[in-house]
Amino acid sequence: MILGDGIRLRALERSDVPRCAVWINDREVSQYLLVRTPISLAAEERWYEQMAQRAPNEQVLAIDVQTAEGDWRHIGNISFHELDVFNHSAEVGILIGEKDCLGRGFGRKAMALMLDYGFGMLNLNRIFLHVHADNERAIRSYRAAGFVQEGVLRQDMYKYGRYVDVLVMSVLRSEWQAKRSLE
Repeated sequence: MILGDGIRLRALERSDVPRCAVWINDREVSQYLLVRTPISLAAEERWYEQMAQRAPNEQVLAIDVQTAEGDWRHIGNISFHELDVFNHSAEVGILIGEKDCLGRGFGRKAMALMLDYGFGMLNLNRIFLHVHADNERAIRSYRAAGFVQEGVLRQDMYKYGRYVDVLVMSVLRSEWQAKRSLE
């Protein structure tokens, strides 16, 4: 478990899968993901089994926030994909599934914890991501975390009747360390 201020990252459990399926099937929540809705609960359960078999090359963690009562609420997921032990790099992905938690800084906190984990514990040198060019909220959050744009994959995806550009962004260990020394 990775703990932060009022937030934690923990292993995703089978009991979390039904909630994840609801999020994936909500077009407002999943509009910037690679998946196409609808996804059945059975398909989401198969994804969970496949993901568990790919560990440690793929690590999906639940994002929990502490409630006013002191309980923990699962609000999203964050993950490393394509962990490359030879090149010390990984792709990161994040989903805040609970709509009432969007825009409240939870994604930013979760990403900061994930970067600390990736650079500090997994000895990564580069963490990268792909983001739709029109996902302005996510881009602002990634920039605040230290990510810089590397390039544009022009009209890379066709979703909901239109082509969208996808930005490639990354943060290097040296950039993360410099940012941390300023905090």
